[in-house]
Amino acid sequence: MVALVQTAAYLGLEARPVEVQCQIAPGLPRFTIVGLPDKAVGESRERVQAALSAMGLALPPKRITINLSPADLPKAGSHYDLPIALALLAAMGVVDAEEMTEWVAVGELALDGRIVPSPGVLLAALHASGLSKGLICPTSQSSEARWAGDISICAANSLIALLNHLKGTQRLPEPERGEAAHIATGPDLKQVKGQESARRALEIAAAGGHNLLMTGPPGAGKSLLAACLPGILPELTGPEALEVSMVASVAGTLEGGQINRSRPFRSPHHSASMAALTGGGLRARPGEVSLAHMGVLFLDELPEFQRAVLDSLRQPLETGRVEVARANAHVSYPARVQLVAAMNPCRCGHLGDPALACSRAPRCAADYQSKISGPLLDRIDLHVEVAPLSARELAAPVNAESSEEVARRVKQARIVQAARSDAETPQTNAMLDGDALETYAEPDQEGRDLLLQAADKLHLSARGYTRILRVGRTIADLAGAKQVSRAHIAEALSYRRSPPRA
Repeated sequence: MVALVQTAAYLGLEARPVEVQCQIAPGLPRFTIVGLPDKAVGESRERVQAALSAMGLALPPKRITINLSPADLPKAGSHYDLPIALALLAAMGVVDAEEMTEWVAVGELALDGRIVPSPGVLLAALHASGLSKGLICPTSQSSEARWAGDISICAANSLIALLNHLKGTQRLPEPERGEAAHIATGPDLKQVKGQESARRALEIAAAGGHNLLMTGPPGAGKSLLAACLPGILPELTGPEALEVSMVASVAGTLEGGQINRSRPFRSPHHSASMAALTGGGLRARPGEVSLAHMGVLFLDELPEFQRAVLDSLRQPLETGRVEVARANAHVSYPARVQLVAAMNPCRCGHLGDPALACSRAPRCAADYQSKISGPLLDRIDLHVEVAPLSARELAAPVNAESSEEVARRVKQARIVQAARSDAETPQTNAMLDGDALETYAEPDQEGRDLLLQAADKLHLSARGYTRILRVGRTIADLAGAKQVSRAHIAEALSYRRSPPRA
């Protein structure tokens, strides 16, 4: 007899069906797992044996073969423990083998028989919903699974409790959907003194989803400005929150089954490797650019990152996805992020300051900024200089707008952009292209003439040209204007990159 239990393999945000087949046949006692298991899956044998022993069950003295089908699909992760144990129990006649075919099972087993969390339960729940099957999962992740919709969920904290439920001697409670997490906003913009041009650029970046680079000396407030950005961004919509939570579920960072409506804010250290930033490793896990999906990726001290690591962001910034190709797997993760970066003008950080003159200017600035490739800089819509504040300016009373006031204007601009979009997920101006760009971002005649003159003078690439149109459209949206005018184009041009100053 061969017992079957359904589970799933995770490739990116895709859950592939996997059938766990168990056969108990006469022969010398042996427990074998086949079907391209990785080390974690191979070690399931020991965990399953220990969990069954904790229940007082012993394996039959026969040849036990577990096959994970399809055999050519790599299997990785500890979530195969529970389906392997259930398939074995079904083959032993402890549970009804026919009933097991109506469930998808995921979960890791502890040595004492507890069912403990494993990454990817939300993906498995969505996969089970698509197959019109129920889901068996750990109790601690049941509220996470409930976000998949109206499916049957059997959540147990131990293998013995699960068996009693399946036999009808115990009734497990129906799990409740996890609540949306409290929206974290970070520092308030009222804390930022001065820096009017940088505040304006931050508002434009938030309204249109544009990439932003801030350049200025140490202590000018670049990191504080970046930390204020989540506080003026609109909260995630339902579909966006579910997509962000799917990435968090695969990464194992979704806590308590809470769907977070606040946009992610990731700030990796400049020593991060390419795999850490874009994803990779033996199991091709999501990187920082995917964990920041639908949110902000903040790269402080931009030139200190390895050049190859920075250049690996060029494709995700353009396409909104990152492709992780390995010899045994090819996975794709979403990476629709808003890049915010900060850097010093030169290595000493005080280029152009007469009081702290740079002894190697302008060579110092040229060498330092040349670490960032031109194609990457061309993908950044807004370049703004953050000047240092004097002691008198720092001592002056705060008289700036709060994040709440700026957030209202940003939200109104986003509503206008969403009304122009036919997609289920609202698109920002930073995503306009093709016919939509020509239809909505086309400037009036004076604006067109100014843009053409600037394109010739600044030697704008096709990408740079379209990005100015997108920024101009966002500035017009903030002003409540239907047509992009010369003033909007002029302001958009003021945020283009300028060469290092001597």
